[in-house]
Amino acid sequence: MRPERGRDAMLERLREGGVRDPRVLAAMAAVPREAFVQPADQPDAYVDRALPIGHNQTISQPLMVAIIVEALELRDGDHALDVGTGSGYQAAVMAACGAHVVSVERIPELALGAGERLAALGLDVEVLTGDGSLGAPERAGSSAREAASWSRSAAATRARSSPASGSPAARGSPSRSVRAASCR
Repeated sequence: MRPERGRDAMLERLREGGVRDPRVLAAMAAVPREAFVQPADQPDAYVDRALPIGHNQTISQPLMVAIIVEALELRDGDHALDVGTGSGYQAAVMAACGAHVVSVERIPELALGAGERLAALGLDVEVLTGDGSLGAPERAGSSAREAASWSRSAAATRARSSPASGSPAARGSPSRSVRAASCR
């Protein structure tokens, strides 16, 4: 199946599955999932199932990615943490929604491949190699709100704390921090 037809069918399945956010649907349409799967699986890139990406890991089915990203309610300028980068697909969708994404992957080969792939696509994603169960506290600023936003994450949970002095929100910046855990 040609990527365009597969993408259209995927978008219809997402709508049938309850995904309504126009930003998420646009991001899912814009991110070329075939770039995130192994060459042998590219004909099935838009089928709604997990596919192997090597190292005994998989890329999540599109509907799962869309539901998780929709729950985050990402907006331009948000900061988001993606735990378990895998091939980088979910991080790419999050970035296509306007977020700056820090993504943590424990398998060095997957982190390297994802970082190269995301950079080639020009997406605002920083890939780190390490234990994502601890989040990315080294990326936090000096405020308590920023430190909390990069700490241990929970799937599809928004960080909605009151602005701390010196945080982007307290300075009048539209930037928010959100947390997300990836399931490959």
